[in-house]
Amino acid sequence: MEPMIIQTFECHEATRCKKNSSTDQTDSEMRIGNPMTTETTSLLKQTWAPFFSTELSRIFSSETMADRFFPNPMPEFVPEATPSTPLEQEEALTVGDSIPKLLAMPHAPLSERLKRAALDLKETIVIETWGLSGQRVGDSTLYCGLLGTAFLLLKSYQVTGNGNDLSLCSQIVKACDAASANSRDVTFLCGRAGVCSLGAVAAKHAGDHNSLTYYLAQFQKIKLSKDLPNELLYGRVGFLWACLFLNKHLGQGTFPSNYTAMVVDEVIKNGRALGKKGKCPLMFEWYGEKYWGAAHGLAGIMHVLMDMELKQDELEDIRGTLKYMISNRFPSGNYPATEDDRKSDVLVHWCHGAPGMALTLVKAAKVFGDKEFLDAATEAGEVVWNRGLLKRVGICHGISGNAYVFLSLYQLTGNVKYLYRAKAFACFLLDRAHKLISQGEMHGGDRPYSLFEGQGGMAYLFLDMVDPSLSKFPAYEL
Repeated sequence: MEPMIIQTFECHEATRCKKNSSTDQTDSEMRIGNPMTTETTSLLKQTWAPFFSTELSRIFSSETMADRFFPNPMPEFVPEATPSTPLEQEEALTVGDSIPKLLAMPHAPLSERLKRAALDLKETIVIETWGLSGQRVGDSTLYCGLLGTAFLLLKSYQVTGNGNDLSLCSQIVKACDAASANSRDVTFLCGRAGVCSLGAVAAKHAGDHNSLTYYLAQFQKIKLSKDLPNELLYGRVGFLWACLFLNKHLGQGTFPSNYTAMVVDEVIKNGRALGKKGKCPLMFEWYGEKYWGAAHGLAGIMHVLMDMELKQDELEDIRGTLKYMISNRFPSGNYPATEDDRKSDVLVHWCHGAPGMALTLVKAAKVFGDKEFLDAATEAGEVVWNRGLLKRVGICHGISGNAYVFLSLYQLTGNVKYLYRAKAFACFLLDRAHKLISQGEMHGGDRPYSLFEGQGGMAYLFLDMVDPSLSKFPAYEL
């Protein structure tokens, strides 16, 4: 079987981030990370390409780095205290600055505290995104819509074994399936592939064979436009990641390489065609910009391709592309947002900058066994430690997403320094996020309960901290 490829490209307005009212605010990263689509490819480029270029320039010129992140107040390392009773631990946290005390807590009581906080957040998120809406779907995507709540519920089920979470996850996916039935968006994060693949995995956990068969059949109906971009949020590799997700959870033969080969070939072909015009083996454009980051650019595309079945020359092009990026990073160790931006060392996000690149370099170190990639990943991790306490909570461009850099480095190296750093970022959120948001010193996200922009990502991180050795950046790491 092969994915269906159609020759014409009919875009429509993405349902992913619909506005609830005219008073909704969208900050600059949201607009860069999540543009709306229009009716045709040419109109898309005419409308948005100038906007993206000027918008990035505006961000860089109007905000200093200090406006974007909190200075890291945490010590380089705090050894765990001698285990004490849970009551003693709770009493210790009632007096004075609790972050040092949280950092000194043994893993078991701290992970339990994080889990409780995550489950409380989960209940609030379900109420805000599902209950108060009257169980109506305004946005069916995983990135900032209701499907993100379902993804969080599946994670909660995996950690706690609570069957009610799995049941509610399946119920929400069913509603998202109905709401997105006519969607032409094809990716895991922002399209039908996310709905169908999450539905199939939830059905597998529930032992619901009929629903499993249904969602897999719906997945196979997804049509990939010939003019589809290549990036992660809306493009080909976003569809490929959904195939990888299904293979991981349902078995490697669910969508074999002959199903995905045409899509992989198209990505490689497009990357080489644009790469020939410069010095990088592979290069891609999105709305006229050559992005480097995980959401729309090289880091995300390389990350997914490294999980695909590739020819040796294709692997070498990926290796060369990553080496090119390392050679052209900022002196600080951070990475440009775009190919043409070599001056504005500002963004330290998963979507743009060192965090997303660090995760990709960790993957490259595993695939190629190249020390250069390991060294570059650890250097990117230093950028995240020093400048990654962002004034936002979310996964895409917030502290929650940046914490996963340290979890990934910990899994690769076994160095407890990185586990401590992940714990430090999580403890900062646990102790201060709600207070800072209420005081207006931290941004709760334009969709404050969503997975990638809001507190859903914080809850997901807290659940992953229960067993850090198994943690995975949601919808990016497998």
